[in-house]
Amino acid sequence: MNTDDLITKLSVNVPKVGRHAVGWRLVIGLLLGALVAGTAVVFFLGVRPDLHIAMRGFAFWMKWTYTISLSLVALAVTAQLARPDSGSIRWLWLLAVPVTLLAGAGVIELTRTPPGKWLAMWLGHSWMICPWIVLGLAIPIFIGLLWSFRRLAPTRVRAAGAAAGLSAGAFAATVYCVHCPEVSAIFVLTWYSLGILLAASLGALLGPRLLRW
Repeated sequence: MNTDDLITKLSVNVPKVGRHAVGWRLVIGLLLGALVAGTAVVFFLGVRPDLHIAMRGFAFWMKWTYTISLSLVALAVTAQLARPDSGSIRWLWLLAVPVTLLAGAGVIELTRTPPGKWLAMWLGHSWMICPWIVLGLAIPIFIGLLWSFRRLAPTRVRAAGAAAGLSAGAFAATVYCVHCPEVSAIFVLTWYSLGILLAASLGALLGPRLLRW
Protein backbone atom coordinates (compact mmCIF):
# COMPACT_ATOMS: atom_id res chain seq x y z
CA MET A 1 0.00 0.00 0.00
CA ASN A 2 1.43 3.37 -0.98
CA THR A 3 1.19 6.53 1.12
CA ASP A 4 -1.75 8.04 -0.79
CA ASP A 5 -3.79 4.85 -0.44
CA LEU A 6 -3.03 4.70 3.28
CA ILE A 7 -4.14 8.31 3.78
CA THR A 8 -7.33 7.67 1.83
CA LYS A 9 -8.09 4.55 3.87
CA LEU A 10 -7.51 6.31 7.16
CA SER A 11 -9.69 9.26 6.19
CA VAL A 12 -12.75 7.14 5.37
CA ASN A 13 -15.63 7.41 7.85
CA VAL A 14 -13.83 9.86 10.07
CA PRO A 15 -16.46 11.64 12.23
CA LYS A 16 -16.64 15.38 11.86
CA VAL A 17 -15.37 17.52 14.71
CA GLY A 18 -17.25 20.67 15.62
CA ARG A 19 -15.58 23.95 14.76
CA HIS A 20 -15.44 25.04 18.38
CA ALA A 21 -14.80 21.62 19.92
CA VAL A 22 -11.23 22.45 20.94
CA GLY A 23 -12.23 25.73 22.56
CA TRP A 24 -15.11 24.18 24.49
CA ARG A 25 -12.93 21.34 25.77
CA LEU A 26 -10.35 23.83 27.00
CA VAL A 27 -13.04 25.94 28.67
CA ILE A 28 -14.39 22.87 30.48
CA GLY A 29 -10.94 21.96 31.74
CA LEU A 30 -10.26 25.52 32.82
CA LEU A 31 -13.58 25.82 34.68
CA LEU A 32 -13.07 22.50 36.47
CA GLY A 33 -9.69 23.69 37.66
CA ALA A 34 -11.09 27.10 38.57
CA LEU A 35 -13.74 25.40 40.70
CA VAL A 36 -10.98 23.74 42.73
CA ALA A 37 -9.04 27.02 42.96
CA GLY A 38 -12.17 28.91 44.01
CA THR A 39 -12.91 26.33 46.69
CA ALA A 40 -9.35 26.74 47.99
CA VAL A 41 -9.82 30.51 48.19
CA VAL A 42 -13.11 30.21 50.07
CA PHE A 43 -11.96 27.62 52.61
CA PHE A 44 -8.27 28.47 53.09
CA LEU A 45 -7.81 32.16 52.23
CA GLY A 46 -11.31 33.49 52.76
CA VAL A 47 -13.41 35.88 50.74
CA ARG A 48 -12.72 39.49 51.66
CA PRO A 49 -15.52 40.62 54.00
CA ASP A 50 -16.13 43.85 52.09
CA LEU A 51 -16.40 42.17 48.69
CA HIS A 52 -19.91 43.49 48.08
CA ILE A 53 -18.60 47.02 48.66
CA ALA A 54 -15.36 46.47 46.72
CA MET A 55 -17.31 45.34 43.67
CA ARG A 56 -18.85 48.79 43.45
CA GLY A 57 -15.45 50.45 43.11
CA PHE A 58 -13.09 51.02 40.19
CA ALA A 59 -10.09 49.18 41.69
CA PHE A 60 -11.83 45.81 41.86
CA TRP A 61 -13.04 45.94 38.26
CA MET A 62 -9.66 47.23 37.12
CA LYS A 63 -8.10 44.05 38.50
CA TRP A 64 -10.78 41.79 37.06
CA THR A 65 -10.65 43.47 33.65
CA TYR A 66 -6.90 42.96 33.59
CA THR A 67 -6.90 39.31 34.65
CA ILE A 68 -9.94 38.28 32.61
CA SER A 69 -8.54 39.97 29.48
CA LEU A 70 -5.27 38.08 29.88
CA SER A 71 -7.22 34.86 30.48
CA LEU A 72 -9.28 35.19 27.30
CA VAL A 73 -6.34 36.03 25.06
CA ALA A 74 -4.19 33.29 26.57
CA LEU A 75 -7.02 30.76 26.16
CA ALA A 76 -7.41 31.73 22.49
CA VAL A 77 -3.67 31.21 21.97
CA THR A 78 -3.87 27.89 23.83
CA ALA A 79 -6.72 26.73 21.60
CA GLN A 80 -4.66 27.54 18.53
CA LEU A 81 -1.58 25.73 19.84
CA ALA A 82 -3.70 22.70 20.79
CA ARG A 83 -4.04 21.88 17.09
CA PRO A 84 -1.34 20.11 15.08
CA ASP A 85 -1.60 22.77 12.35
CA SER A 86 -1.29 25.73 14.74
CA GLY A 87 0.62 27.94 12.28
CA SER A 88 1.59 31.42 13.41
CA ILE A 89 0.18 32.64 16.71
CA ARG A 90 -2.34 35.31 15.74
CA TRP A 91 -3.62 36.62 19.05
CA LEU A 92 -0.47 36.89 21.14
CA TRP A 93 0.00 40.62 20.52
CA LEU A 94 -3.34 41.31 22.25
CA LEU A 95 -1.70 40.51 25.58
CA ALA A 96 0.01 43.89 25.34
CA VAL A 97 -3.33 45.73 25.42
CA PRO A 98 -4.39 45.05 29.05
CA VAL A 99 -0.78 45.38 30.20
CA THR A 100 -0.46 48.80 28.55
CA LEU A 101 -3.80 50.01 29.88
CA LEU A 102 -2.98 48.92 33.43
CA ALA A 103 0.46 50.52 33.19
CA GLY A 104 -1.25 53.74 32.13
CA ALA A 105 -3.57 53.53 35.14
CA GLY A 106 -0.50 53.00 37.32
CA VAL A 107 1.20 56.10 35.95
CA ILE A 108 -1.94 58.15 36.65
CA GLU A 109 -1.97 56.79 40.22
CA LEU A 110 1.63 57.78 40.74
CA THR A 111 1.06 61.32 39.48
CA ARG A 112 -1.75 61.72 42.02
CA THR A 113 0.23 60.28 44.94
CA PRO A 114 3.08 61.94 46.88
CA PRO A 115 6.44 60.29 45.98
CA GLY A 116 6.96 59.32 49.61
CA LYS A 117 4.04 56.89 49.36
CA TRP A 118 5.05 55.28 46.07
CA LEU A 119 6.92 52.38 47.66
CA ALA A 120 4.02 51.53 49.97
CA MET A 121 1.64 51.66 47.01
CA TRP A 122 3.86 49.35 44.97
CA LEU A 123 4.50 46.78 47.70
CA GLY A 124 1.10 46.90 49.39
CA HIS A 125 0.69 44.48 52.28
CA SER A 126 1.15 41.18 50.46
CA TRP A 127 3.80 41.57 47.76
CA MET A 128 5.91 38.72 49.17
CA ILE A 129 3.13 36.13 49.00
CA CYS A 130 0.87 37.37 46.19
CA PRO A 131 2.80 35.83 43.24
CA TRP A 132 3.12 32.50 45.02
CA ILE A 133 -0.57 32.36 45.88
CA VAL A 134 -1.43 33.05 42.24
CA LEU A 135 0.96 30.29 41.19
CA GLY A 136 -0.53 27.88 43.72
CA LEU A 137 -4.08 28.61 42.58
CA ALA A 138 -2.98 28.17 38.96
CA ILE A 139 -1.87 24.57 39.52
CA PRO A 140 -5.38 22.97 39.64
CA ILE A 141 -6.42 25.08 36.65
CA PHE A 142 -3.32 23.94 34.75
CA ILE A 143 -4.17 20.34 35.63
CA GLY A 144 -7.68 20.91 34.26
CA LEU A 145 -6.18 22.17 31.01
CA LEU A 146 -3.88 19.15 30.87
CA TRP A 147 -7.02 17.00 31.04
CA SER A 148 -8.35 18.99 28.08
CA PHE A 149 -5.20 18.28 26.09
CA ARG A 150 -5.66 14.51 26.45
CA ARG A 151 -7.83 14.47 23.31
CA LEU A 152 -5.97 17.24 21.50
CA ALA A 153 -2.87 17.09 19.35
CA PRO A 154 -0.38 19.90 19.98
CA THR A 155 2.88 19.75 18.08
CA ARG A 156 4.54 22.83 19.60
CA VAL A 157 4.35 21.38 23.08
CA ARG A 158 6.56 23.90 24.90
CA ALA A 159 4.61 26.85 23.49
CA ALA A 160 1.32 25.07 24.22
CA GLY A 161 2.45 24.42 27.79
CA ALA A 162 3.43 28.06 28.24
CA ALA A 163 0.08 29.25 26.85
CA ALA A 164 -1.82 26.84 29.11
CA GLY A 165 0.22 28.04 32.09
CA LEU A 166 -0.50 31.64 31.15
CA SER A 167 -4.21 30.88 30.92
CA ALA A 168 -4.12 29.10 34.27
CA GLY A 169 -2.16 31.91 35.93
CA ALA A 170 -4.42 34.66 34.63
CA PHE A 171 -7.58 32.83 35.65
CA ALA A 172 -6.05 32.02 39.04
CA ALA A 173 -5.41 35.74 39.51
CA THR A 174 -9.06 36.35 38.63
CA VAL A 175 -10.14 33.94 41.36
CA TYR A 176 -7.66 35.46 43.81
CA CYS A 177 -9.29 38.87 43.40
CA VAL A 178 -12.18 37.82 45.63
CA HIS A 179 -9.71 37.54 48.52
CA CYS A 180 -7.02 40.14 47.79
CA PRO A 181 -7.68 43.62 49.23
CA GLU A 182 -4.87 45.37 47.30
CA VAL A 183 -6.15 48.24 45.17
CA SER A 184 -3.08 49.77 43.48
CA ALA A 185 -2.66 49.38 39.73
CA ILE A 186 1.11 49.14 40.03
CA PHE A 187 0.74 46.41 42.67
CA VAL A 188 -1.46 44.38 40.33
CA LEU A 189 0.77 45.08 37.34
CA THR A 190 3.87 43.88 39.20
CA TRP A 191 2.90 41.12 41.61
CA TYR A 192 -0.15 39.63 39.90
CA SER A 193 1.77 39.62 36.63
CA LEU A 194 4.74 37.95 38.30
CA GLY A 195 2.49 35.13 39.54
CA ILE A 196 1.00 34.76 36.07
CA LEU A 197 4.47 34.65 34.49
CA LEU A 198 5.57 32.03 37.01
CA ALA A 199 2.62 29.87 35.94
CA ALA A 200 3.49 30.39 32.26
CA SER A 201 7.12 29.46 32.95
CA LEU A 202 6.03 26.31 34.78
CA GLY A 203 3.82 25.42 31.82
CA ALA A 204 6.71 25.94 29.39
CA LEU A 205 8.89 23.70 31.56
CA LEU A 206 6.35 20.91 31.86
CA GLY A 207 4.80 21.15 28.40
CA PRO A 208 7.38 18.98 26.57
CA ARG A 209 6.96 16.27 29.21
CA LEU A 210 3.22 16.30 29.74
CA LEU A 211 1.78 17.22 26.34
CA ARG A 212 3.58 14.68 24.18
CA TRP A 213 1.37 12.26 22.29
